[in-house]
Amino acid sequence: MIAYESMPYRPCAGITLFNRDGLIFVGRRKGGVEHVDATHVWQMPQGGIDEGEDAYAGALRELYEETNVTSVEKIGEIADWIAYDIPRELVAEAWGGKYRGQKQKWFALRFTGNDSEIDVLSPGGGKHKPEFIDWRWVEMKSLPDLVVPFKRDIYEQVVKGFKHLG
Repeated sequence: MIAYESMPYRPCAGITLFNRDGLIFVGRRKGGVEHVDATHVWQMPQGGIDEGEDAYAGALRELYEETNVTSVEKIGEIADWIAYDIPRELVAEAWGGKYRGQKQKWFALRFTGNDSEIDVLSPGGGKHKPEFIDWRWVEMKSLPDLVVPFKRDIYEQVVKGFKHLG
């Protein structure tokens, strides 16, 4: 097995979805190895970028696959990739043990549809397994306190990068 420090980061897109009131979409995760406690189970949509896929196209695809949402307009982007490490004890269980964490490209999108478009229980028109069991709109400043602790720094950077949009 490759040493933890030598493992690559999984390329990923993250989406900060703003509603008309400046609130942010968060989904309550269904489960997975990233669940380290019962409190920090919320996160913004995110997911892996396929090989050869443009990061923004990957963000739109992941948003649809996780929330069913397609009614959006791009309002921002964080220029740099932001990386995080998962705890060492989770590496073997996450992503087949191939990555030490993720490097994420974050996009801010304005939701232009109605809340009825959001369907986390049957996302992607029912063609994708749900990753969330619930969802809600929250104030941007609360985001870092909702996510698993090892992603908190990422969320603080996203809040700082998009605070002018809220």
